[in-house]
Amino acid sequence: AGVHHILIGPDHILFLVGLLLLGGSWRALVSIVTAFTIGHSVTLSLAVLDLVTPRASIIEPTIALSIVFVGVDNLVRGSGRDLRAAFALTFGLVHGFGFANVLREFGLPREALGWSLFSFNVGVEMGQLLIVALVTSALALVRRWSPRVAARVAWAGSVVVILAGTYWFVQRVFFPTGA
Repeated sequence: AGVHHILIGPDHILFLVGLLLLGGSWRALVSIVTAFTIGHSVTLSLAVLDLVTPRASIIEPTIALSIVFVGVDNLVRGSGRDLRAAFALTFGLVHGFGFANVLREFGLPREALGWSLFSFNVGVEMGQLLIVALVTSALALVRRWSPRVAARVAWAGSVVVILAGTYWFVQRVFFPTGA
């Protein structure tokens, strides 16, 4: 279910892609993905255990804003300090609540809650790793082929990230569906 959710969740995929567009060393990219994993794992656990349960009407627009933020950061950062891992951790906390809303819809059995939570989270990670491998490989090929084209792809991709995040924010705030 976790793999399925991440692969059909365009907002989570676009957030990850936005974080990866500017590339970087493998160490930097691993730290970004790990930070996102830690962030969403913490809040996913807290929410599924009913310790913290913010309303979807707050979480879903915030997820959309996190996508806009990543795209804007890509365009304005320049050669400044790379804070993508910190953004991934911070916004991962928000995305975890979004994952929890999906997991709650499954109606998890209380006697197997820990195992269900663990299994879903592992599935999410497997889906994310697939996305990261595909995106970073494709972007690395473009960078090797033409750094100039790679810069244009990163710029255009960041604009797409901003536009999609803005669309989802407007949709989730002004035209919510059951939230």
